[in-house]
Order: sequence, then C-alpha cells, then structure tokens
Amino acid sequence: MSAGHPSSPIAERGSCLIIAVMALLCTVVTVFSATLPTLTGRVVDQANIIPAETRSAIEQKLIDLETKSGIQLVVSTITSLEGQEIEPYANQLFRSWKLGEKTKNNGVLLLVAPNERRVRIEVGYGLEGTLTDALSKVIITNAIAPRFKTGDFGGGISRGVEDIIIVLTTDASEWQQRPSLRLDNQQTHEWEIWLIIAILIALVILLIVSSEFRRVFSNVVMFILFSGGTGSSSGYSGGGGFSGGGGSSGGGGASGSW
Repeated sequence: MSAGHPSSPIAERGSCLIIAVMALLCTVVTVFSATLPTLTGRVVDQANIIPAETRSAIEQKLIDLETKSGIQLVVSTITSLEGQEIEPYANQLFRSWKLGEKTKNNGVLLLVAPNERRVRIEVGYGLEGTLTDALSKVIITNAIAPRFKTGDFGGGISRGVEDIIIVLTTDASEWQQRPSLRLDNQQTHEWEIWLIIAILIALVILLIVSSEFRRVFSNVVMFILFSGGTGSSSGYSGGGGFSGGGGSSGGGGASGSW
C-alpha cells in the first residue's frame, strides 16, 4: 500500500533544498580545483592590461608599503575566472599565495577579471577592522570602476592601490577628508546577509533530518580538506625571491563590476 502513496509536498521541498545545497557544495569543490596563477611578484598581470610604466610605479608603491608597515598588498589580473564567482576565486587565490605575515594576516589582494568585468579587494583577517568591507566597496565604486568603464585599467588599478594604501597607513580623520573615500552614499545590502543566513539554516536542517545528506556532506568536506591545499595551483612562490608570508583571509573585502 505504501508504494502507491504520492510524495508529500514537504518531501518534495526537502528534495529541492537538498539539490540546491548540493549544487552550492559542488560549486565550492569546483572553486578549489580552479587553476590559479603563480605569484611572480607584487603585480601579476596575467591579463596584460597594465602599461609597463604604470606597473613599475605600482610595484614601487607596494614595495614601500611592505617595507614601512609589513603589509603585503598584491595586484593580480587574470584572463578568466573559469566560470566561478570572483569572491571564492579571490579567497582561494589569497590563501594559495598566503599573502601577509602569518602571525598578523596583514595581506590584501586587488583582483581584476577584465573579461568578466569584475573586480575585488580581498582583505586578510588582521586588516578587516581597518580596510573594512564598506571602505573596500567605496574604493571600487569611486576610484576603480569609473576608470575601468573608460578602458583605463592602469589608471583604475593605480588609483585603487593609492586609496587602499591611504586607508591602511593614515589616520581615519585624514582619509575621511577625501571625497572619494567618504561613506555618505554607501548602501547596505541587507538581503545578502539574509540570503547567507537562509542558506546556513537550510544546511543545518538538512544535516539534522537527512542521514544521506550528512554522508554526502561529510565526503565533500573531507575532499576539500585533503585536496584544497594541493589543488592545481602552481604554488605561491615566484621569481625574484618574492612570496607570501603565510597569511590568510576569511572573505573580508568587497566586489564590484563596471
């Protein structure tokens, strides 16, 4: 008799949730298997969009910043995100390159994906209280994106680097005087927070009610733990003796497009 009973709406909704969460987990696994560029210097211009003279000027600013403060700021342009969102890609690249000092996690990554028209500032744990998500968004919106829209990638990156350095190295009362770094028009996207909360709640519920989901989830987690550190990245040390200092990031920062 039980074989003839139709599935309940609750069961159908549960199946949809399982499918949705599994799709999310598959995306995470795919990100960990992405091909990452090699850290060859403080500016890794894989997309070849920064003029040579501008690149040299940026590199000198980054050297001066690290020499004076220990903060390791790296600029990277890539030819493709390989179908991924820029946020997890940037976080994985940051962790692969191990930017910033290990004990201070004081690294910053400015990542540009021109083909997807996406840019992100990824911030190390130790600098999240200074270079906040809101300030990172302001820098992208006011300093970087307008120049990218006109095709001035070198100018946008150079200005973005300058503003990041100002926030990291000067007193707040000084950089707040700059119109490009004010937070007056900053918008808070509360729906993003609620979306994350909803996904986490759904994940917890599925882990509680479904033994099959727990098994699959456990396998995925184990896969990430044991393969994440040995992905297809070509390493984080590069030419010229430059390498990351062992730092990490938890996803702080902001993204934008143009």
